[in-house]
Amino acid sequence: MTSKRSLIRRCAAAAVAGTAALVLAACGGSGDNSAGHDGHTSTSASAAASAPASQGQHNAADVAFAKGMIPHHRQAVEMADLAPGRAQSAEVKTLAADIKKAQDPEIKTLSGWLTSWGEKVPAEGAMDHSMHGAGGMMTAEDMEKLEKASGTAFDTAFMEMMIKHHEGAVAMAKTEQADGSYTPAKKMAGQIISSQTAEIDKMNKLLGKS
Repeated sequence: MTSKRSLIRRCAAAAVAGTAALVLAACGGSGDNSAGHDGHTSTSASAAASAPASQGQHNAADVAFAKGMIPHHRQAVEMADLAPGRAQSAEVKTLAADIKKAQDPEIKTLSGWLTSWGEKVPAEGAMDHSMHGAGGMMTAEDMEKLEKASGTAFDTAFMEMMIKHHEGAVAMAKTEQADGSYTPAKKMAGQIISSQTAEIDKMNKLLGKS
């Protein structure tokens, strides 16, 4: 009997030990898998976090560019919105449509950058009191004159004002290219310089100035 009890105890101990070993093995496996998964996740998160850095960190010039260009573009779009009902020239109507098509998406992009940088997006109408005359911005009187014009008078006023407006945008974009550090902003600045310089040339030709 004694030997039987001893045998039972040994078997029971072995069973407990075996179960413990299985549990430990299972836990160890789960831990390894979890660590592997976590490691993968951390790597992905790290890669995602470093993605913007590869485009260059933004600086004060980038912030100034975005904050200045948003109200500038908004006014250009406001001017372009007047063309369909007031312009006589088909070329002016097309030009206005092209301006709106290019600048509306840029406003959204610039606003997104500012938000991601923890900066405030300029409020609608922010340029009314602080930006008139700066960067080729139109005054309230300029806008009123344009709103009251129609036909060839509108065409002439629109192009003369938009040339001044575009020249201001090109100057702002050149400053961004010289002083900015955020790659996408510098790229947008280059596109603004290229497209708006071409539009200035086109408007000057339509006005008979070149």
